[in-house]
Amino acid sequence: MGFMRVLGNDLHYTDQGDGPPLLFLHGSGSCAEAWYHQVEAFSGRFRVIAYDSVNHGHSSNSAAGEAEPDRADELEGFLAALGIDRPVIAGNSMGALTLLRWAVRHPGQALGLIPSGMGVLPPDAPGRPLPAAEPIGDEVLFVGAERGFTPEFPAARPELYDRYVRLRSTATRIEAFRHPRPPTLAHPGRDELASLVSGITTPMQIILGEHDWLFDAGTHLHELVKGSRLATVAGAPHNVYYQAAAEYNEIVAAFLAELDVSP
Repeated sequence: MGFMRVLGNDLHYTDQGDGPPLLFLHGSGSCAEAWYHQVEAFSGRFRVIAYDSVNHGHSSNSAAGEAEPDRADELEGFLAALGIDRPVIAGNSMGALTLLRWAVRHPGQALGLIPSGMGVLPPDAPGRPLPAAEPIGDEVLFVGAERGFTPEFPAARPELYDRYVRLRSTATRIEAFRHPRPPTLAHPGRDELASLVSGITTPMQIILGEHDWLFDAGTHLHELVKGSRLATVAGAPHNVYYQAAAEYNEIVAAFLAELDVSP
């Protein structure tokens, strides 16, 4: 566990294992520690890193009433602070969007890219992402995450679901839930991605849950990025890496083996 200054914010991160750097980027409302299944699976062969984006986890909050820092800028700053030039980057949902925006800026820099729970669609296409949640009340201390999972998951696996809710419901994130900041997405903006992702030359493994509400966007990403691979996990939701961790990890391990980035 460590902390560093990036774009004027105090970022918390986890860093475990030795070997080629394998960085995991969490989704909106989540946190670095939600990747614990992947840390356990890969830290014996890789340097597994994850950080809490500003307004998440144990990182600091941005100024209330102002836009959030650009998360692709944040990723660039984080990699520079650790001196990492050629990572493998995996990201889910917002983390995958950050990964794609960073990759458009650096088309061949990473060793591999593993987006899940995200994709690209034309601005007027159906299936656009759901709108941001309304601010929560002051009495709320733990914020549910039902839309990231299949409807039966909270009742079928209550311990696993409650663990996810506890991990993400830090004081930092609760403050941001109560006082949402508008996102900053420049160079490129979200709606520019569809015209730019075809320039990404880094090997890419796209992972989608069968029931992901961004499934069509993920398949369109696969169509646009030449040579990309697409894996669909049957019965899995938007947060495929967590609810279907074993299947997700198996796909990631196979992709890493083909990249030949094992130490």
